[in-house]
Amino acid sequence: MSAKFEPIIGRYMHLELFGRAHRVYVEEAGEGTPLLCLHTAGADGRQYRGLMNDARVTRNHRVIAFDMPWHGKSSPPQGWHDEEYQLTSAQYTTMILAVMDALDLDRPIVIGCSIGGRIALHLALEHPERFRAIIGLQAGAHVDPYYDLNFLHRPDVHGGEVAAAIVSGLVGPDAPDKERWETLWHYMQGGPGVFKGDLYFYKVDGDIRARVAEIDTRRCPLFLLSGEYDYSCTPEETLVVANSIAGAEATIMKGLGHFPMSENPSEFLKHLLPVLEKIGGR
Repeated sequence: MSAKFEPIIGRYMHLELFGRAHRVYVEEAGEGTPLLCLHTAGADGRQYRGLMNDARVTRNHRVIAFDMPWHGKSSPPQGWHDEEYQLTSAQYTTMILAVMDALDLDRPIVIGCSIGGRIALHLALEHPERFRAIIGLQAGAHVDPYYDLNFLHRPDVHGGEVAAAIVSGLVGPDAPDKERWETLWHYMQGGPGVFKGDLYFYKVDGDIRARVAEIDTRRCPLFLLSGEYDYSCTPEETLVVANSIAGAEATIMKGLGHFPMSENPSEFLKHLLPVLEKIGGR
């Protein structure tokens, strides 16, 4: 029996970030308008496999997902063992723009989830001219800490299993077992302290409540898609953000949780495809 290959192509990209050499893993599929995908904290670009394998998306979009440094197949920079990983909004923004420049992406659509959704709000505010449109998944302006982050990096516990346990309650109740457990597996594979370092941005440095109302959707359309089953970015928080930004469009997705594109791709695409069609028609 012959093997069946997916249309996804993966490559390693060498680029300089923050004055240091990095080796960044990038996957892509399809042709057309660039659709740059930003994964969640502690995970990697595999979360967007559903988009990359769906011809309805890839026939008109070049879907691109990269693993942030320290995540997935992207290694930490040389000397990582002598430092603590801690993501900031300035680093995150710089990284995304550098990847766009390296891939020569002209005004891509950006879609980001969780920390990717939060940084999407930063991008919409600070660099609207660089994007055709921005789609924020579970894109709250802030989140109040609801557990001790120190449990994510201790020598006496398995960090990956703890990370997966923490996020397991954020997966929607209708997620198929196969997709639910693959989503959690991505978290189980995370590097030591990486999820904790990402959450520094999510819970501390990336708080954008005081500025989010300044986003100008006339310069860059903003679409917010949030699963209803999420206590990290609640539907109420999503609507607060949407209502504070003139022209922002928000949809609460029934039955979906914090990882809609990964936990239940087929249901998520029912919401995403109309948004992509609307962006394409502008």
